[in-house]
Amino acid sequence: MNGIINVLKPPGMTSSDVVVYLRRLLRVKKVGHAGTLDPGAAGVLLICLGKATKIADYIMEDNKTYRGELVLGIETDTLDGDGRILNKNPKIPDYYKVAEAFQKYKGELLQTPPMYSARKYKGKRLYELARQGQKVEVAPRAIEIFENKILNYYPPDRVLFEVTCTKGTYIRSLARDIGETLCCGAYLSFLVRLSSGAFTAESSFTLQEIKAALQEGNMDKVIIPMDSALSKMKAITLKAHVFSKVTNGNIIRMDALTSNVEGIGQEELLRIYCRDQFLGLGYINSSNKIQMRKVLI
Repeated sequence: MNGIINVLKPPGMTSSDVVVYLRRLLRVKKVGHAGTLDPGAAGVLLICLGKATKIADYIMEDNKTYRGELVLGIETDTLDGDGRILNKNPKIPDYYKVAEAFQKYKGELLQTPPMYSARKYKGKRLYELARQGQKVEVAPRAIEIFENKILNYYPPDRVLFEVTCTKGTYIRSLARDIGETLCCGAYLSFLVRLSSGAFTAESSFTLQEIKAALQEGNMDKVIIPMDSALSKMKAITLKAHVFSKVTNGNIIRMDALTSNVEGIGQEELLRIYCRDQFLGLGYINSSNKIQMRKVLI
């Protein structure tokens, strides 16, 4: 069983919990996720099955869209509603100042990850250090926020908002930073990932729906083929006689192509097809030959 499942992760489960559940349910040895969601968050979580675990890095590179709620005037140690309250401030700014603060957090930014996160520091997860009462200086990382808009304002202290951003952006950190800019503090009360690249919440499946599809023998309606998941990449087709060479990882000459390579850059990652099958990912190397990077059959 190879492919991607767009799971609608429920709140209360870690991303690893979802992996373990599906590994047992589907009886597939290799299962992984492409992009972590916080335990309290819900929404799109891409699960890779079998050989699709080899392409997780490529599909998690895409931009994400989230919807969340900001609560002003309260700070917690985890930056969300599950944490311990550290400070309260009854002086909440008006809507215009809140809207102004949101606009400040757009474009290319440096963001410091939360202490309660899976990012590593000297080989240990930050949340492990945080639970031991340790606080370390974590280097900020470069992110980009393309859209950061307020959807609704519920005075005096609640803001429903939507963010589109690069991978690696922590929405809890964004909530913290907006709260600091407003000098009143803030935390994230809930979060839903609406999309990851072309995968949306509307096209996702609950764990119950996946279980029902398995029982009914309809898993083909749930599992997305690997090449479909990589559809943003250009594709080339090779002649049938080089099939064995390609699947063994051999370098192939350009005269084995049956498709046009116009507009394809050198070493641009491509989907490779032969005998009407998706074979994996490859590229045109500096010697102007076709070289495989991932054989996926």
